[in-house]
Amino acid sequence: MPARQPNILLVVLDTLRRDRLSIYGAPHETSPGFDAFAGRAARFDRAVAPAQWTIPAHGSLFTGLYPGGHRLIQANGLLDPMHPTLAEILQVGGYETVAFCNNALVGAIDHGLQRGFDRFFNYATAVPYRPYDHHKSALRRNFTGWFRPHARRMGNMFARSDALFRMALTPLLTPIWSKYINFKGSTALSIDDLIRYWDDHAAGGAERPLFAFVNLMGAHLPYHPPRDLVDRFAPEIRGDKEAFAFMRRFNADGAGWASPPDRPFSELESRTLTGFYDAEIAYQDAQLDRLLTHLRARGAFDDTVIVVLADHGESHGEHAIMGHGFGVYRELVHVPMALHVPGVTSGAGEGQRVSANVSTRRLFHTLIDLAGVETPLASDDPNADIRGLSLAPLLAGARPGADGGRGLAYSEAYPPSTFLHVLEHRNPHTIERMRLRLVRRAVYAGDRKLIAEAGQIAGLYDIGRDPAELHDLTATHPAEAEALLRQVEAFAADQSGVGDRVPAEQDMSAEVTEHLRALGYID
Repeated sequence: MPARQPNILLVVLDTLRRDRLSIYGAPHETSPGFDAFAGRAARFDRAVAPAQWTIPAHGSLFTGLYPGGHRLIQANGLLDPMHPTLAEILQVGGYETVAFCNNALVGAIDHGLQRGFDRFFNYATAVPYRPYDHHKSALRRNFTGWFRPHARRMGNMFARSDALFRMALTPLLTPIWSKYINFKGSTALSIDDLIRYWDDHAAGGAERPLFAFVNLMGAHLPYHPPRDLVDRFAPEIRGDKEAFAFMRRFNADGAGWASPPDRPFSELESRTLTGFYDAEIAYQDAQLDRLLTHLRARGAFDDTVIVVLADHGESHGEHAIMGHGFGVYRELVHVPMALHVPGVTSGAGEGQRVSANVSTRRLFHTLIDLAGVETPLASDDPNADIRGLSLAPLLAGARPGADGGRGLAYSEAYPPSTFLHVLEHRNPHTIERMRLRLVRRAVYAGDRKLIAEAGQIAGLYDIGRDPAELHDLTATHPAEAEALLRQVEAFAADQSGVGDRVPAEQDMSAEVTEHLRALGYID
């Protein structure tokens, strides 16, 4: 590490599936920019998101806690002030903190995730807040300054009102608001602004190191990628009126974005969704590459910790799920992640691969560790074990650590009440048929993954041999499934941020302890 505190860049690629990136085995070259970065950094093969959707996932990234610990699990929630955020800790530790956000759920809703940022630029609004608005006329600046808080209040009204939320998701209104309130922000403009801001920060003497958080929404519905990229990734639907009509209908059906499909998608529909999604990924990746290429060219890799990851993934009908409102299957919580640390990962030549199961919530501890700042957490707070929970030792070849054995990680899917209420009006039978009101949890332990629903086993999978999680091993490995279920129950009962470790042996029955030891999860 450099002698001074490093700059920190945290890039969240919202709603990006791991298996759609070429470096993780996708059949098409969707992500050359991310691939080039990850190939020279530390690439995590088993990064696990703590949650399946934006607000709780960002809550975990910003607090280091699992969703059951920070409790920011609904759109109308508010982060408890007792949980300091990453930006607050870095701000007190001497950092200039700035955000470039393209997701309204993170940047426009009042839930506490903006705490600690000196400046929080928001692109997902009818009146974007950008750092370089001085080119506008005085009249326009005055109008946008007056209108911006009203737009923010309106966004909060829709997040907190079931009736307004349902109305907004109708096919008549979805195309209007998704376009005119800049629902997905502007990837290109936010990258432009960040590049300029970074250069201005360096040119101004950089008395304080910089922490920059970026959220890019390119991979989120609705899908409107450049046409040439659709032709590249889905040439078979070029000129197919039926395929494009389906995509127009789907883009307009906001309620359908997170509703289990009434029927399986046809082959044409699946190809169309896949092609449009891959095209969106490729466009966003080109913008990400533009940022990373600029930073590398100006030498920023020498003094900047850079993390690029997804907050969660997306389902296109797998396991009968659409979107990311429900479930903890791999397409939702097994995410891409790469980490560059100056002096450890060179940014040039061969990188390294980390195969351990790790929760992305540990980036909170990792970045605080690498920044060398103190936290306000009490010494007896398990979340205060910054060095123990940091991922930095893994880059030096250490064992996974901070989990009692060989790499455990958890996910929790608290169903979003807003989408449950939409389904109550759209398809109430689906809620009961798929048990969508239940909290789902998963534990990754070695090559095994157990999914539990309300304390019951929902599936045991060998993710090494069955990465798509199609073959349930519960019937053939009942003792293993029961032992991991007990582990999930212990985790759920102890939401104080200790979730990455196996509970002390005295907290488990002798039978469960013996099973976990036999399986190699504890020593």
